[in-house]
Amino acid sequence: MNGAVELPLGLAELSVLASGDSRVRRSVLPSGVRILSEQVPGARSVTIGYWVAVGSRDELPARAVRDGAMAHPATFGSTHFLEHLLFKGTMSRSALDIAISFDSVGGENNAMTAKEYTCYYAKVQDRDLRMAIEVLTDMLTSSLLDPAEFENERGVILEELSMAEDDPAEVANERLFEAVLGEHELGRPIGGRPENIEAATRSAVWEHYRANYRPQDLVVSVAGAVDHDVLVADVTRSLEAAGWDLSAEASPVARRSTSAVEITRGRALSIVERPLEQVAMFLGMPGLIAGDDRRVTMSVLNAIFGGGMSSRLFQEVREKRGLAYSVYSYAPSYSDAGLFGMYAGCTPAKAGAVAELMLSELNRLAEHGVTPAEMQRAAGQLSGASALALEDSDTRMSRLGRSEITLGEFVDLDEGLRRLALVTADDVQRLAAELASRPLSLSAVGAITPETFEAVLPPSRAQG
Repeated sequence: MNGAVELPLGLAELSVLASGDSRVRRSVLPSGVRILSEQVPGARSVTIGYWVAVGSRDELPARAVRDGAMAHPATFGSTHFLEHLLFKGTMSRSALDIAISFDSVGGENNAMTAKEYTCYYAKVQDRDLRMAIEVLTDMLTSSLLDPAEFENERGVILEELSMAEDDPAEVANERLFEAVLGEHELGRPIGGRPENIEAATRSAVWEHYRANYRPQDLVVSVAGAVDHDVLVADVTRSLEAAGWDLSAEASPVARRSTSAVEITRGRALSIVERPLEQVAMFLGMPGLIAGDDRRVTMSVLNAIFGGGMSSRLFQEVREKRGLAYSVYSYAPSYSDAGLFGMYAGCTPAKAGAVAELMLSELNRLAEHGVTPAEMQRAAGQLSGASALALEDSDTRMSRLGRSEITLGEFVDLDEGLRRLALVTADDVQRLAAELASRPLSLSAVGAITPETFEAVLPPSRAQG
């Protein structure tokens, strides 16, 4: 495969030979359902995902119309509710039936909710793919959203949020997103806030379900031991059996805009004081959007700065000074916004010094650039990690689904390595300088006060 493969929404059929002699095929049904597969030579297992491009950012506040009537209720928390409720039974299967279907064949069945999509997936032996299709289709199309189960899951979700609230790093990470992205919907937590879960109604979640789980919203991606023609036939048959009208023509839903929006920082400093032995803290600023051509450069920068044991953060903070056990950087990206962050966990007495050191390392990268040895290590780390990840059909399935939903292009390993080879040390330094110039936010959870970080966020920086 030479170059990225575009995935136009209006193209009915596509077939390409990707790196490693895997065959990637895509079919767009007249109803708007999109089915993608990657047939991997020698595979005996298969991973299948049912995707909808709806995540936590798409939940809406209540909207009133004239005379106080409601156009629609608030849907905050609906994404998380659906992730739970679609496992709780349909007209033809109970929750136990769904669980037994996969347990009895040694398979896996789960779901993941993100800020911009939701995926229900399973991994089974190749001989059990038809069963997985039938069960996932039933779950996605025919969930009862039973009122009793709804109330049960409200309690389960609140317990899940309570568990996350007991994790200082999780709390600090959520606070960083709020601090960096402000009022942007990407700044909201994926799981929802407790008050949203407590206020959610079954009718609102049902409305969210019926509005976003339609043929034109559905993407099915499969990787491993799969025959594409059989896959399309089985998915079509299962959707029709579930009552979906696939004869009604519809275009797939449009992809999100990939133009960056202006981000107004929420706050410079977000502190949650707790009597803990360690402080969990993040420093961050706006990053790159998913469609930015410099995303590969960001990957190289992140690998050098905080992506492994040889990274600058790990070496300077942990190995040379022994100030923290866990320290790293990360760079999530979305359709219209992104974030670059760095994390460390340390004792309260060291928190200020560690924050200063992490920021100074970013500034040093921006001012002095990177070495040829660092560039070589980053290229080896990223290329090796990419190749090893593709040994797993889960990774290949996710790559297909995200390719279809986000940018509308498929990039195989060879094309990814070609793009990686084009990144220069100057590219990395320029991006580091741009990040270092952006408004900085810091979030921390532990036995600290705002004064702990005055050296990192003096008034001039806090207002930048």
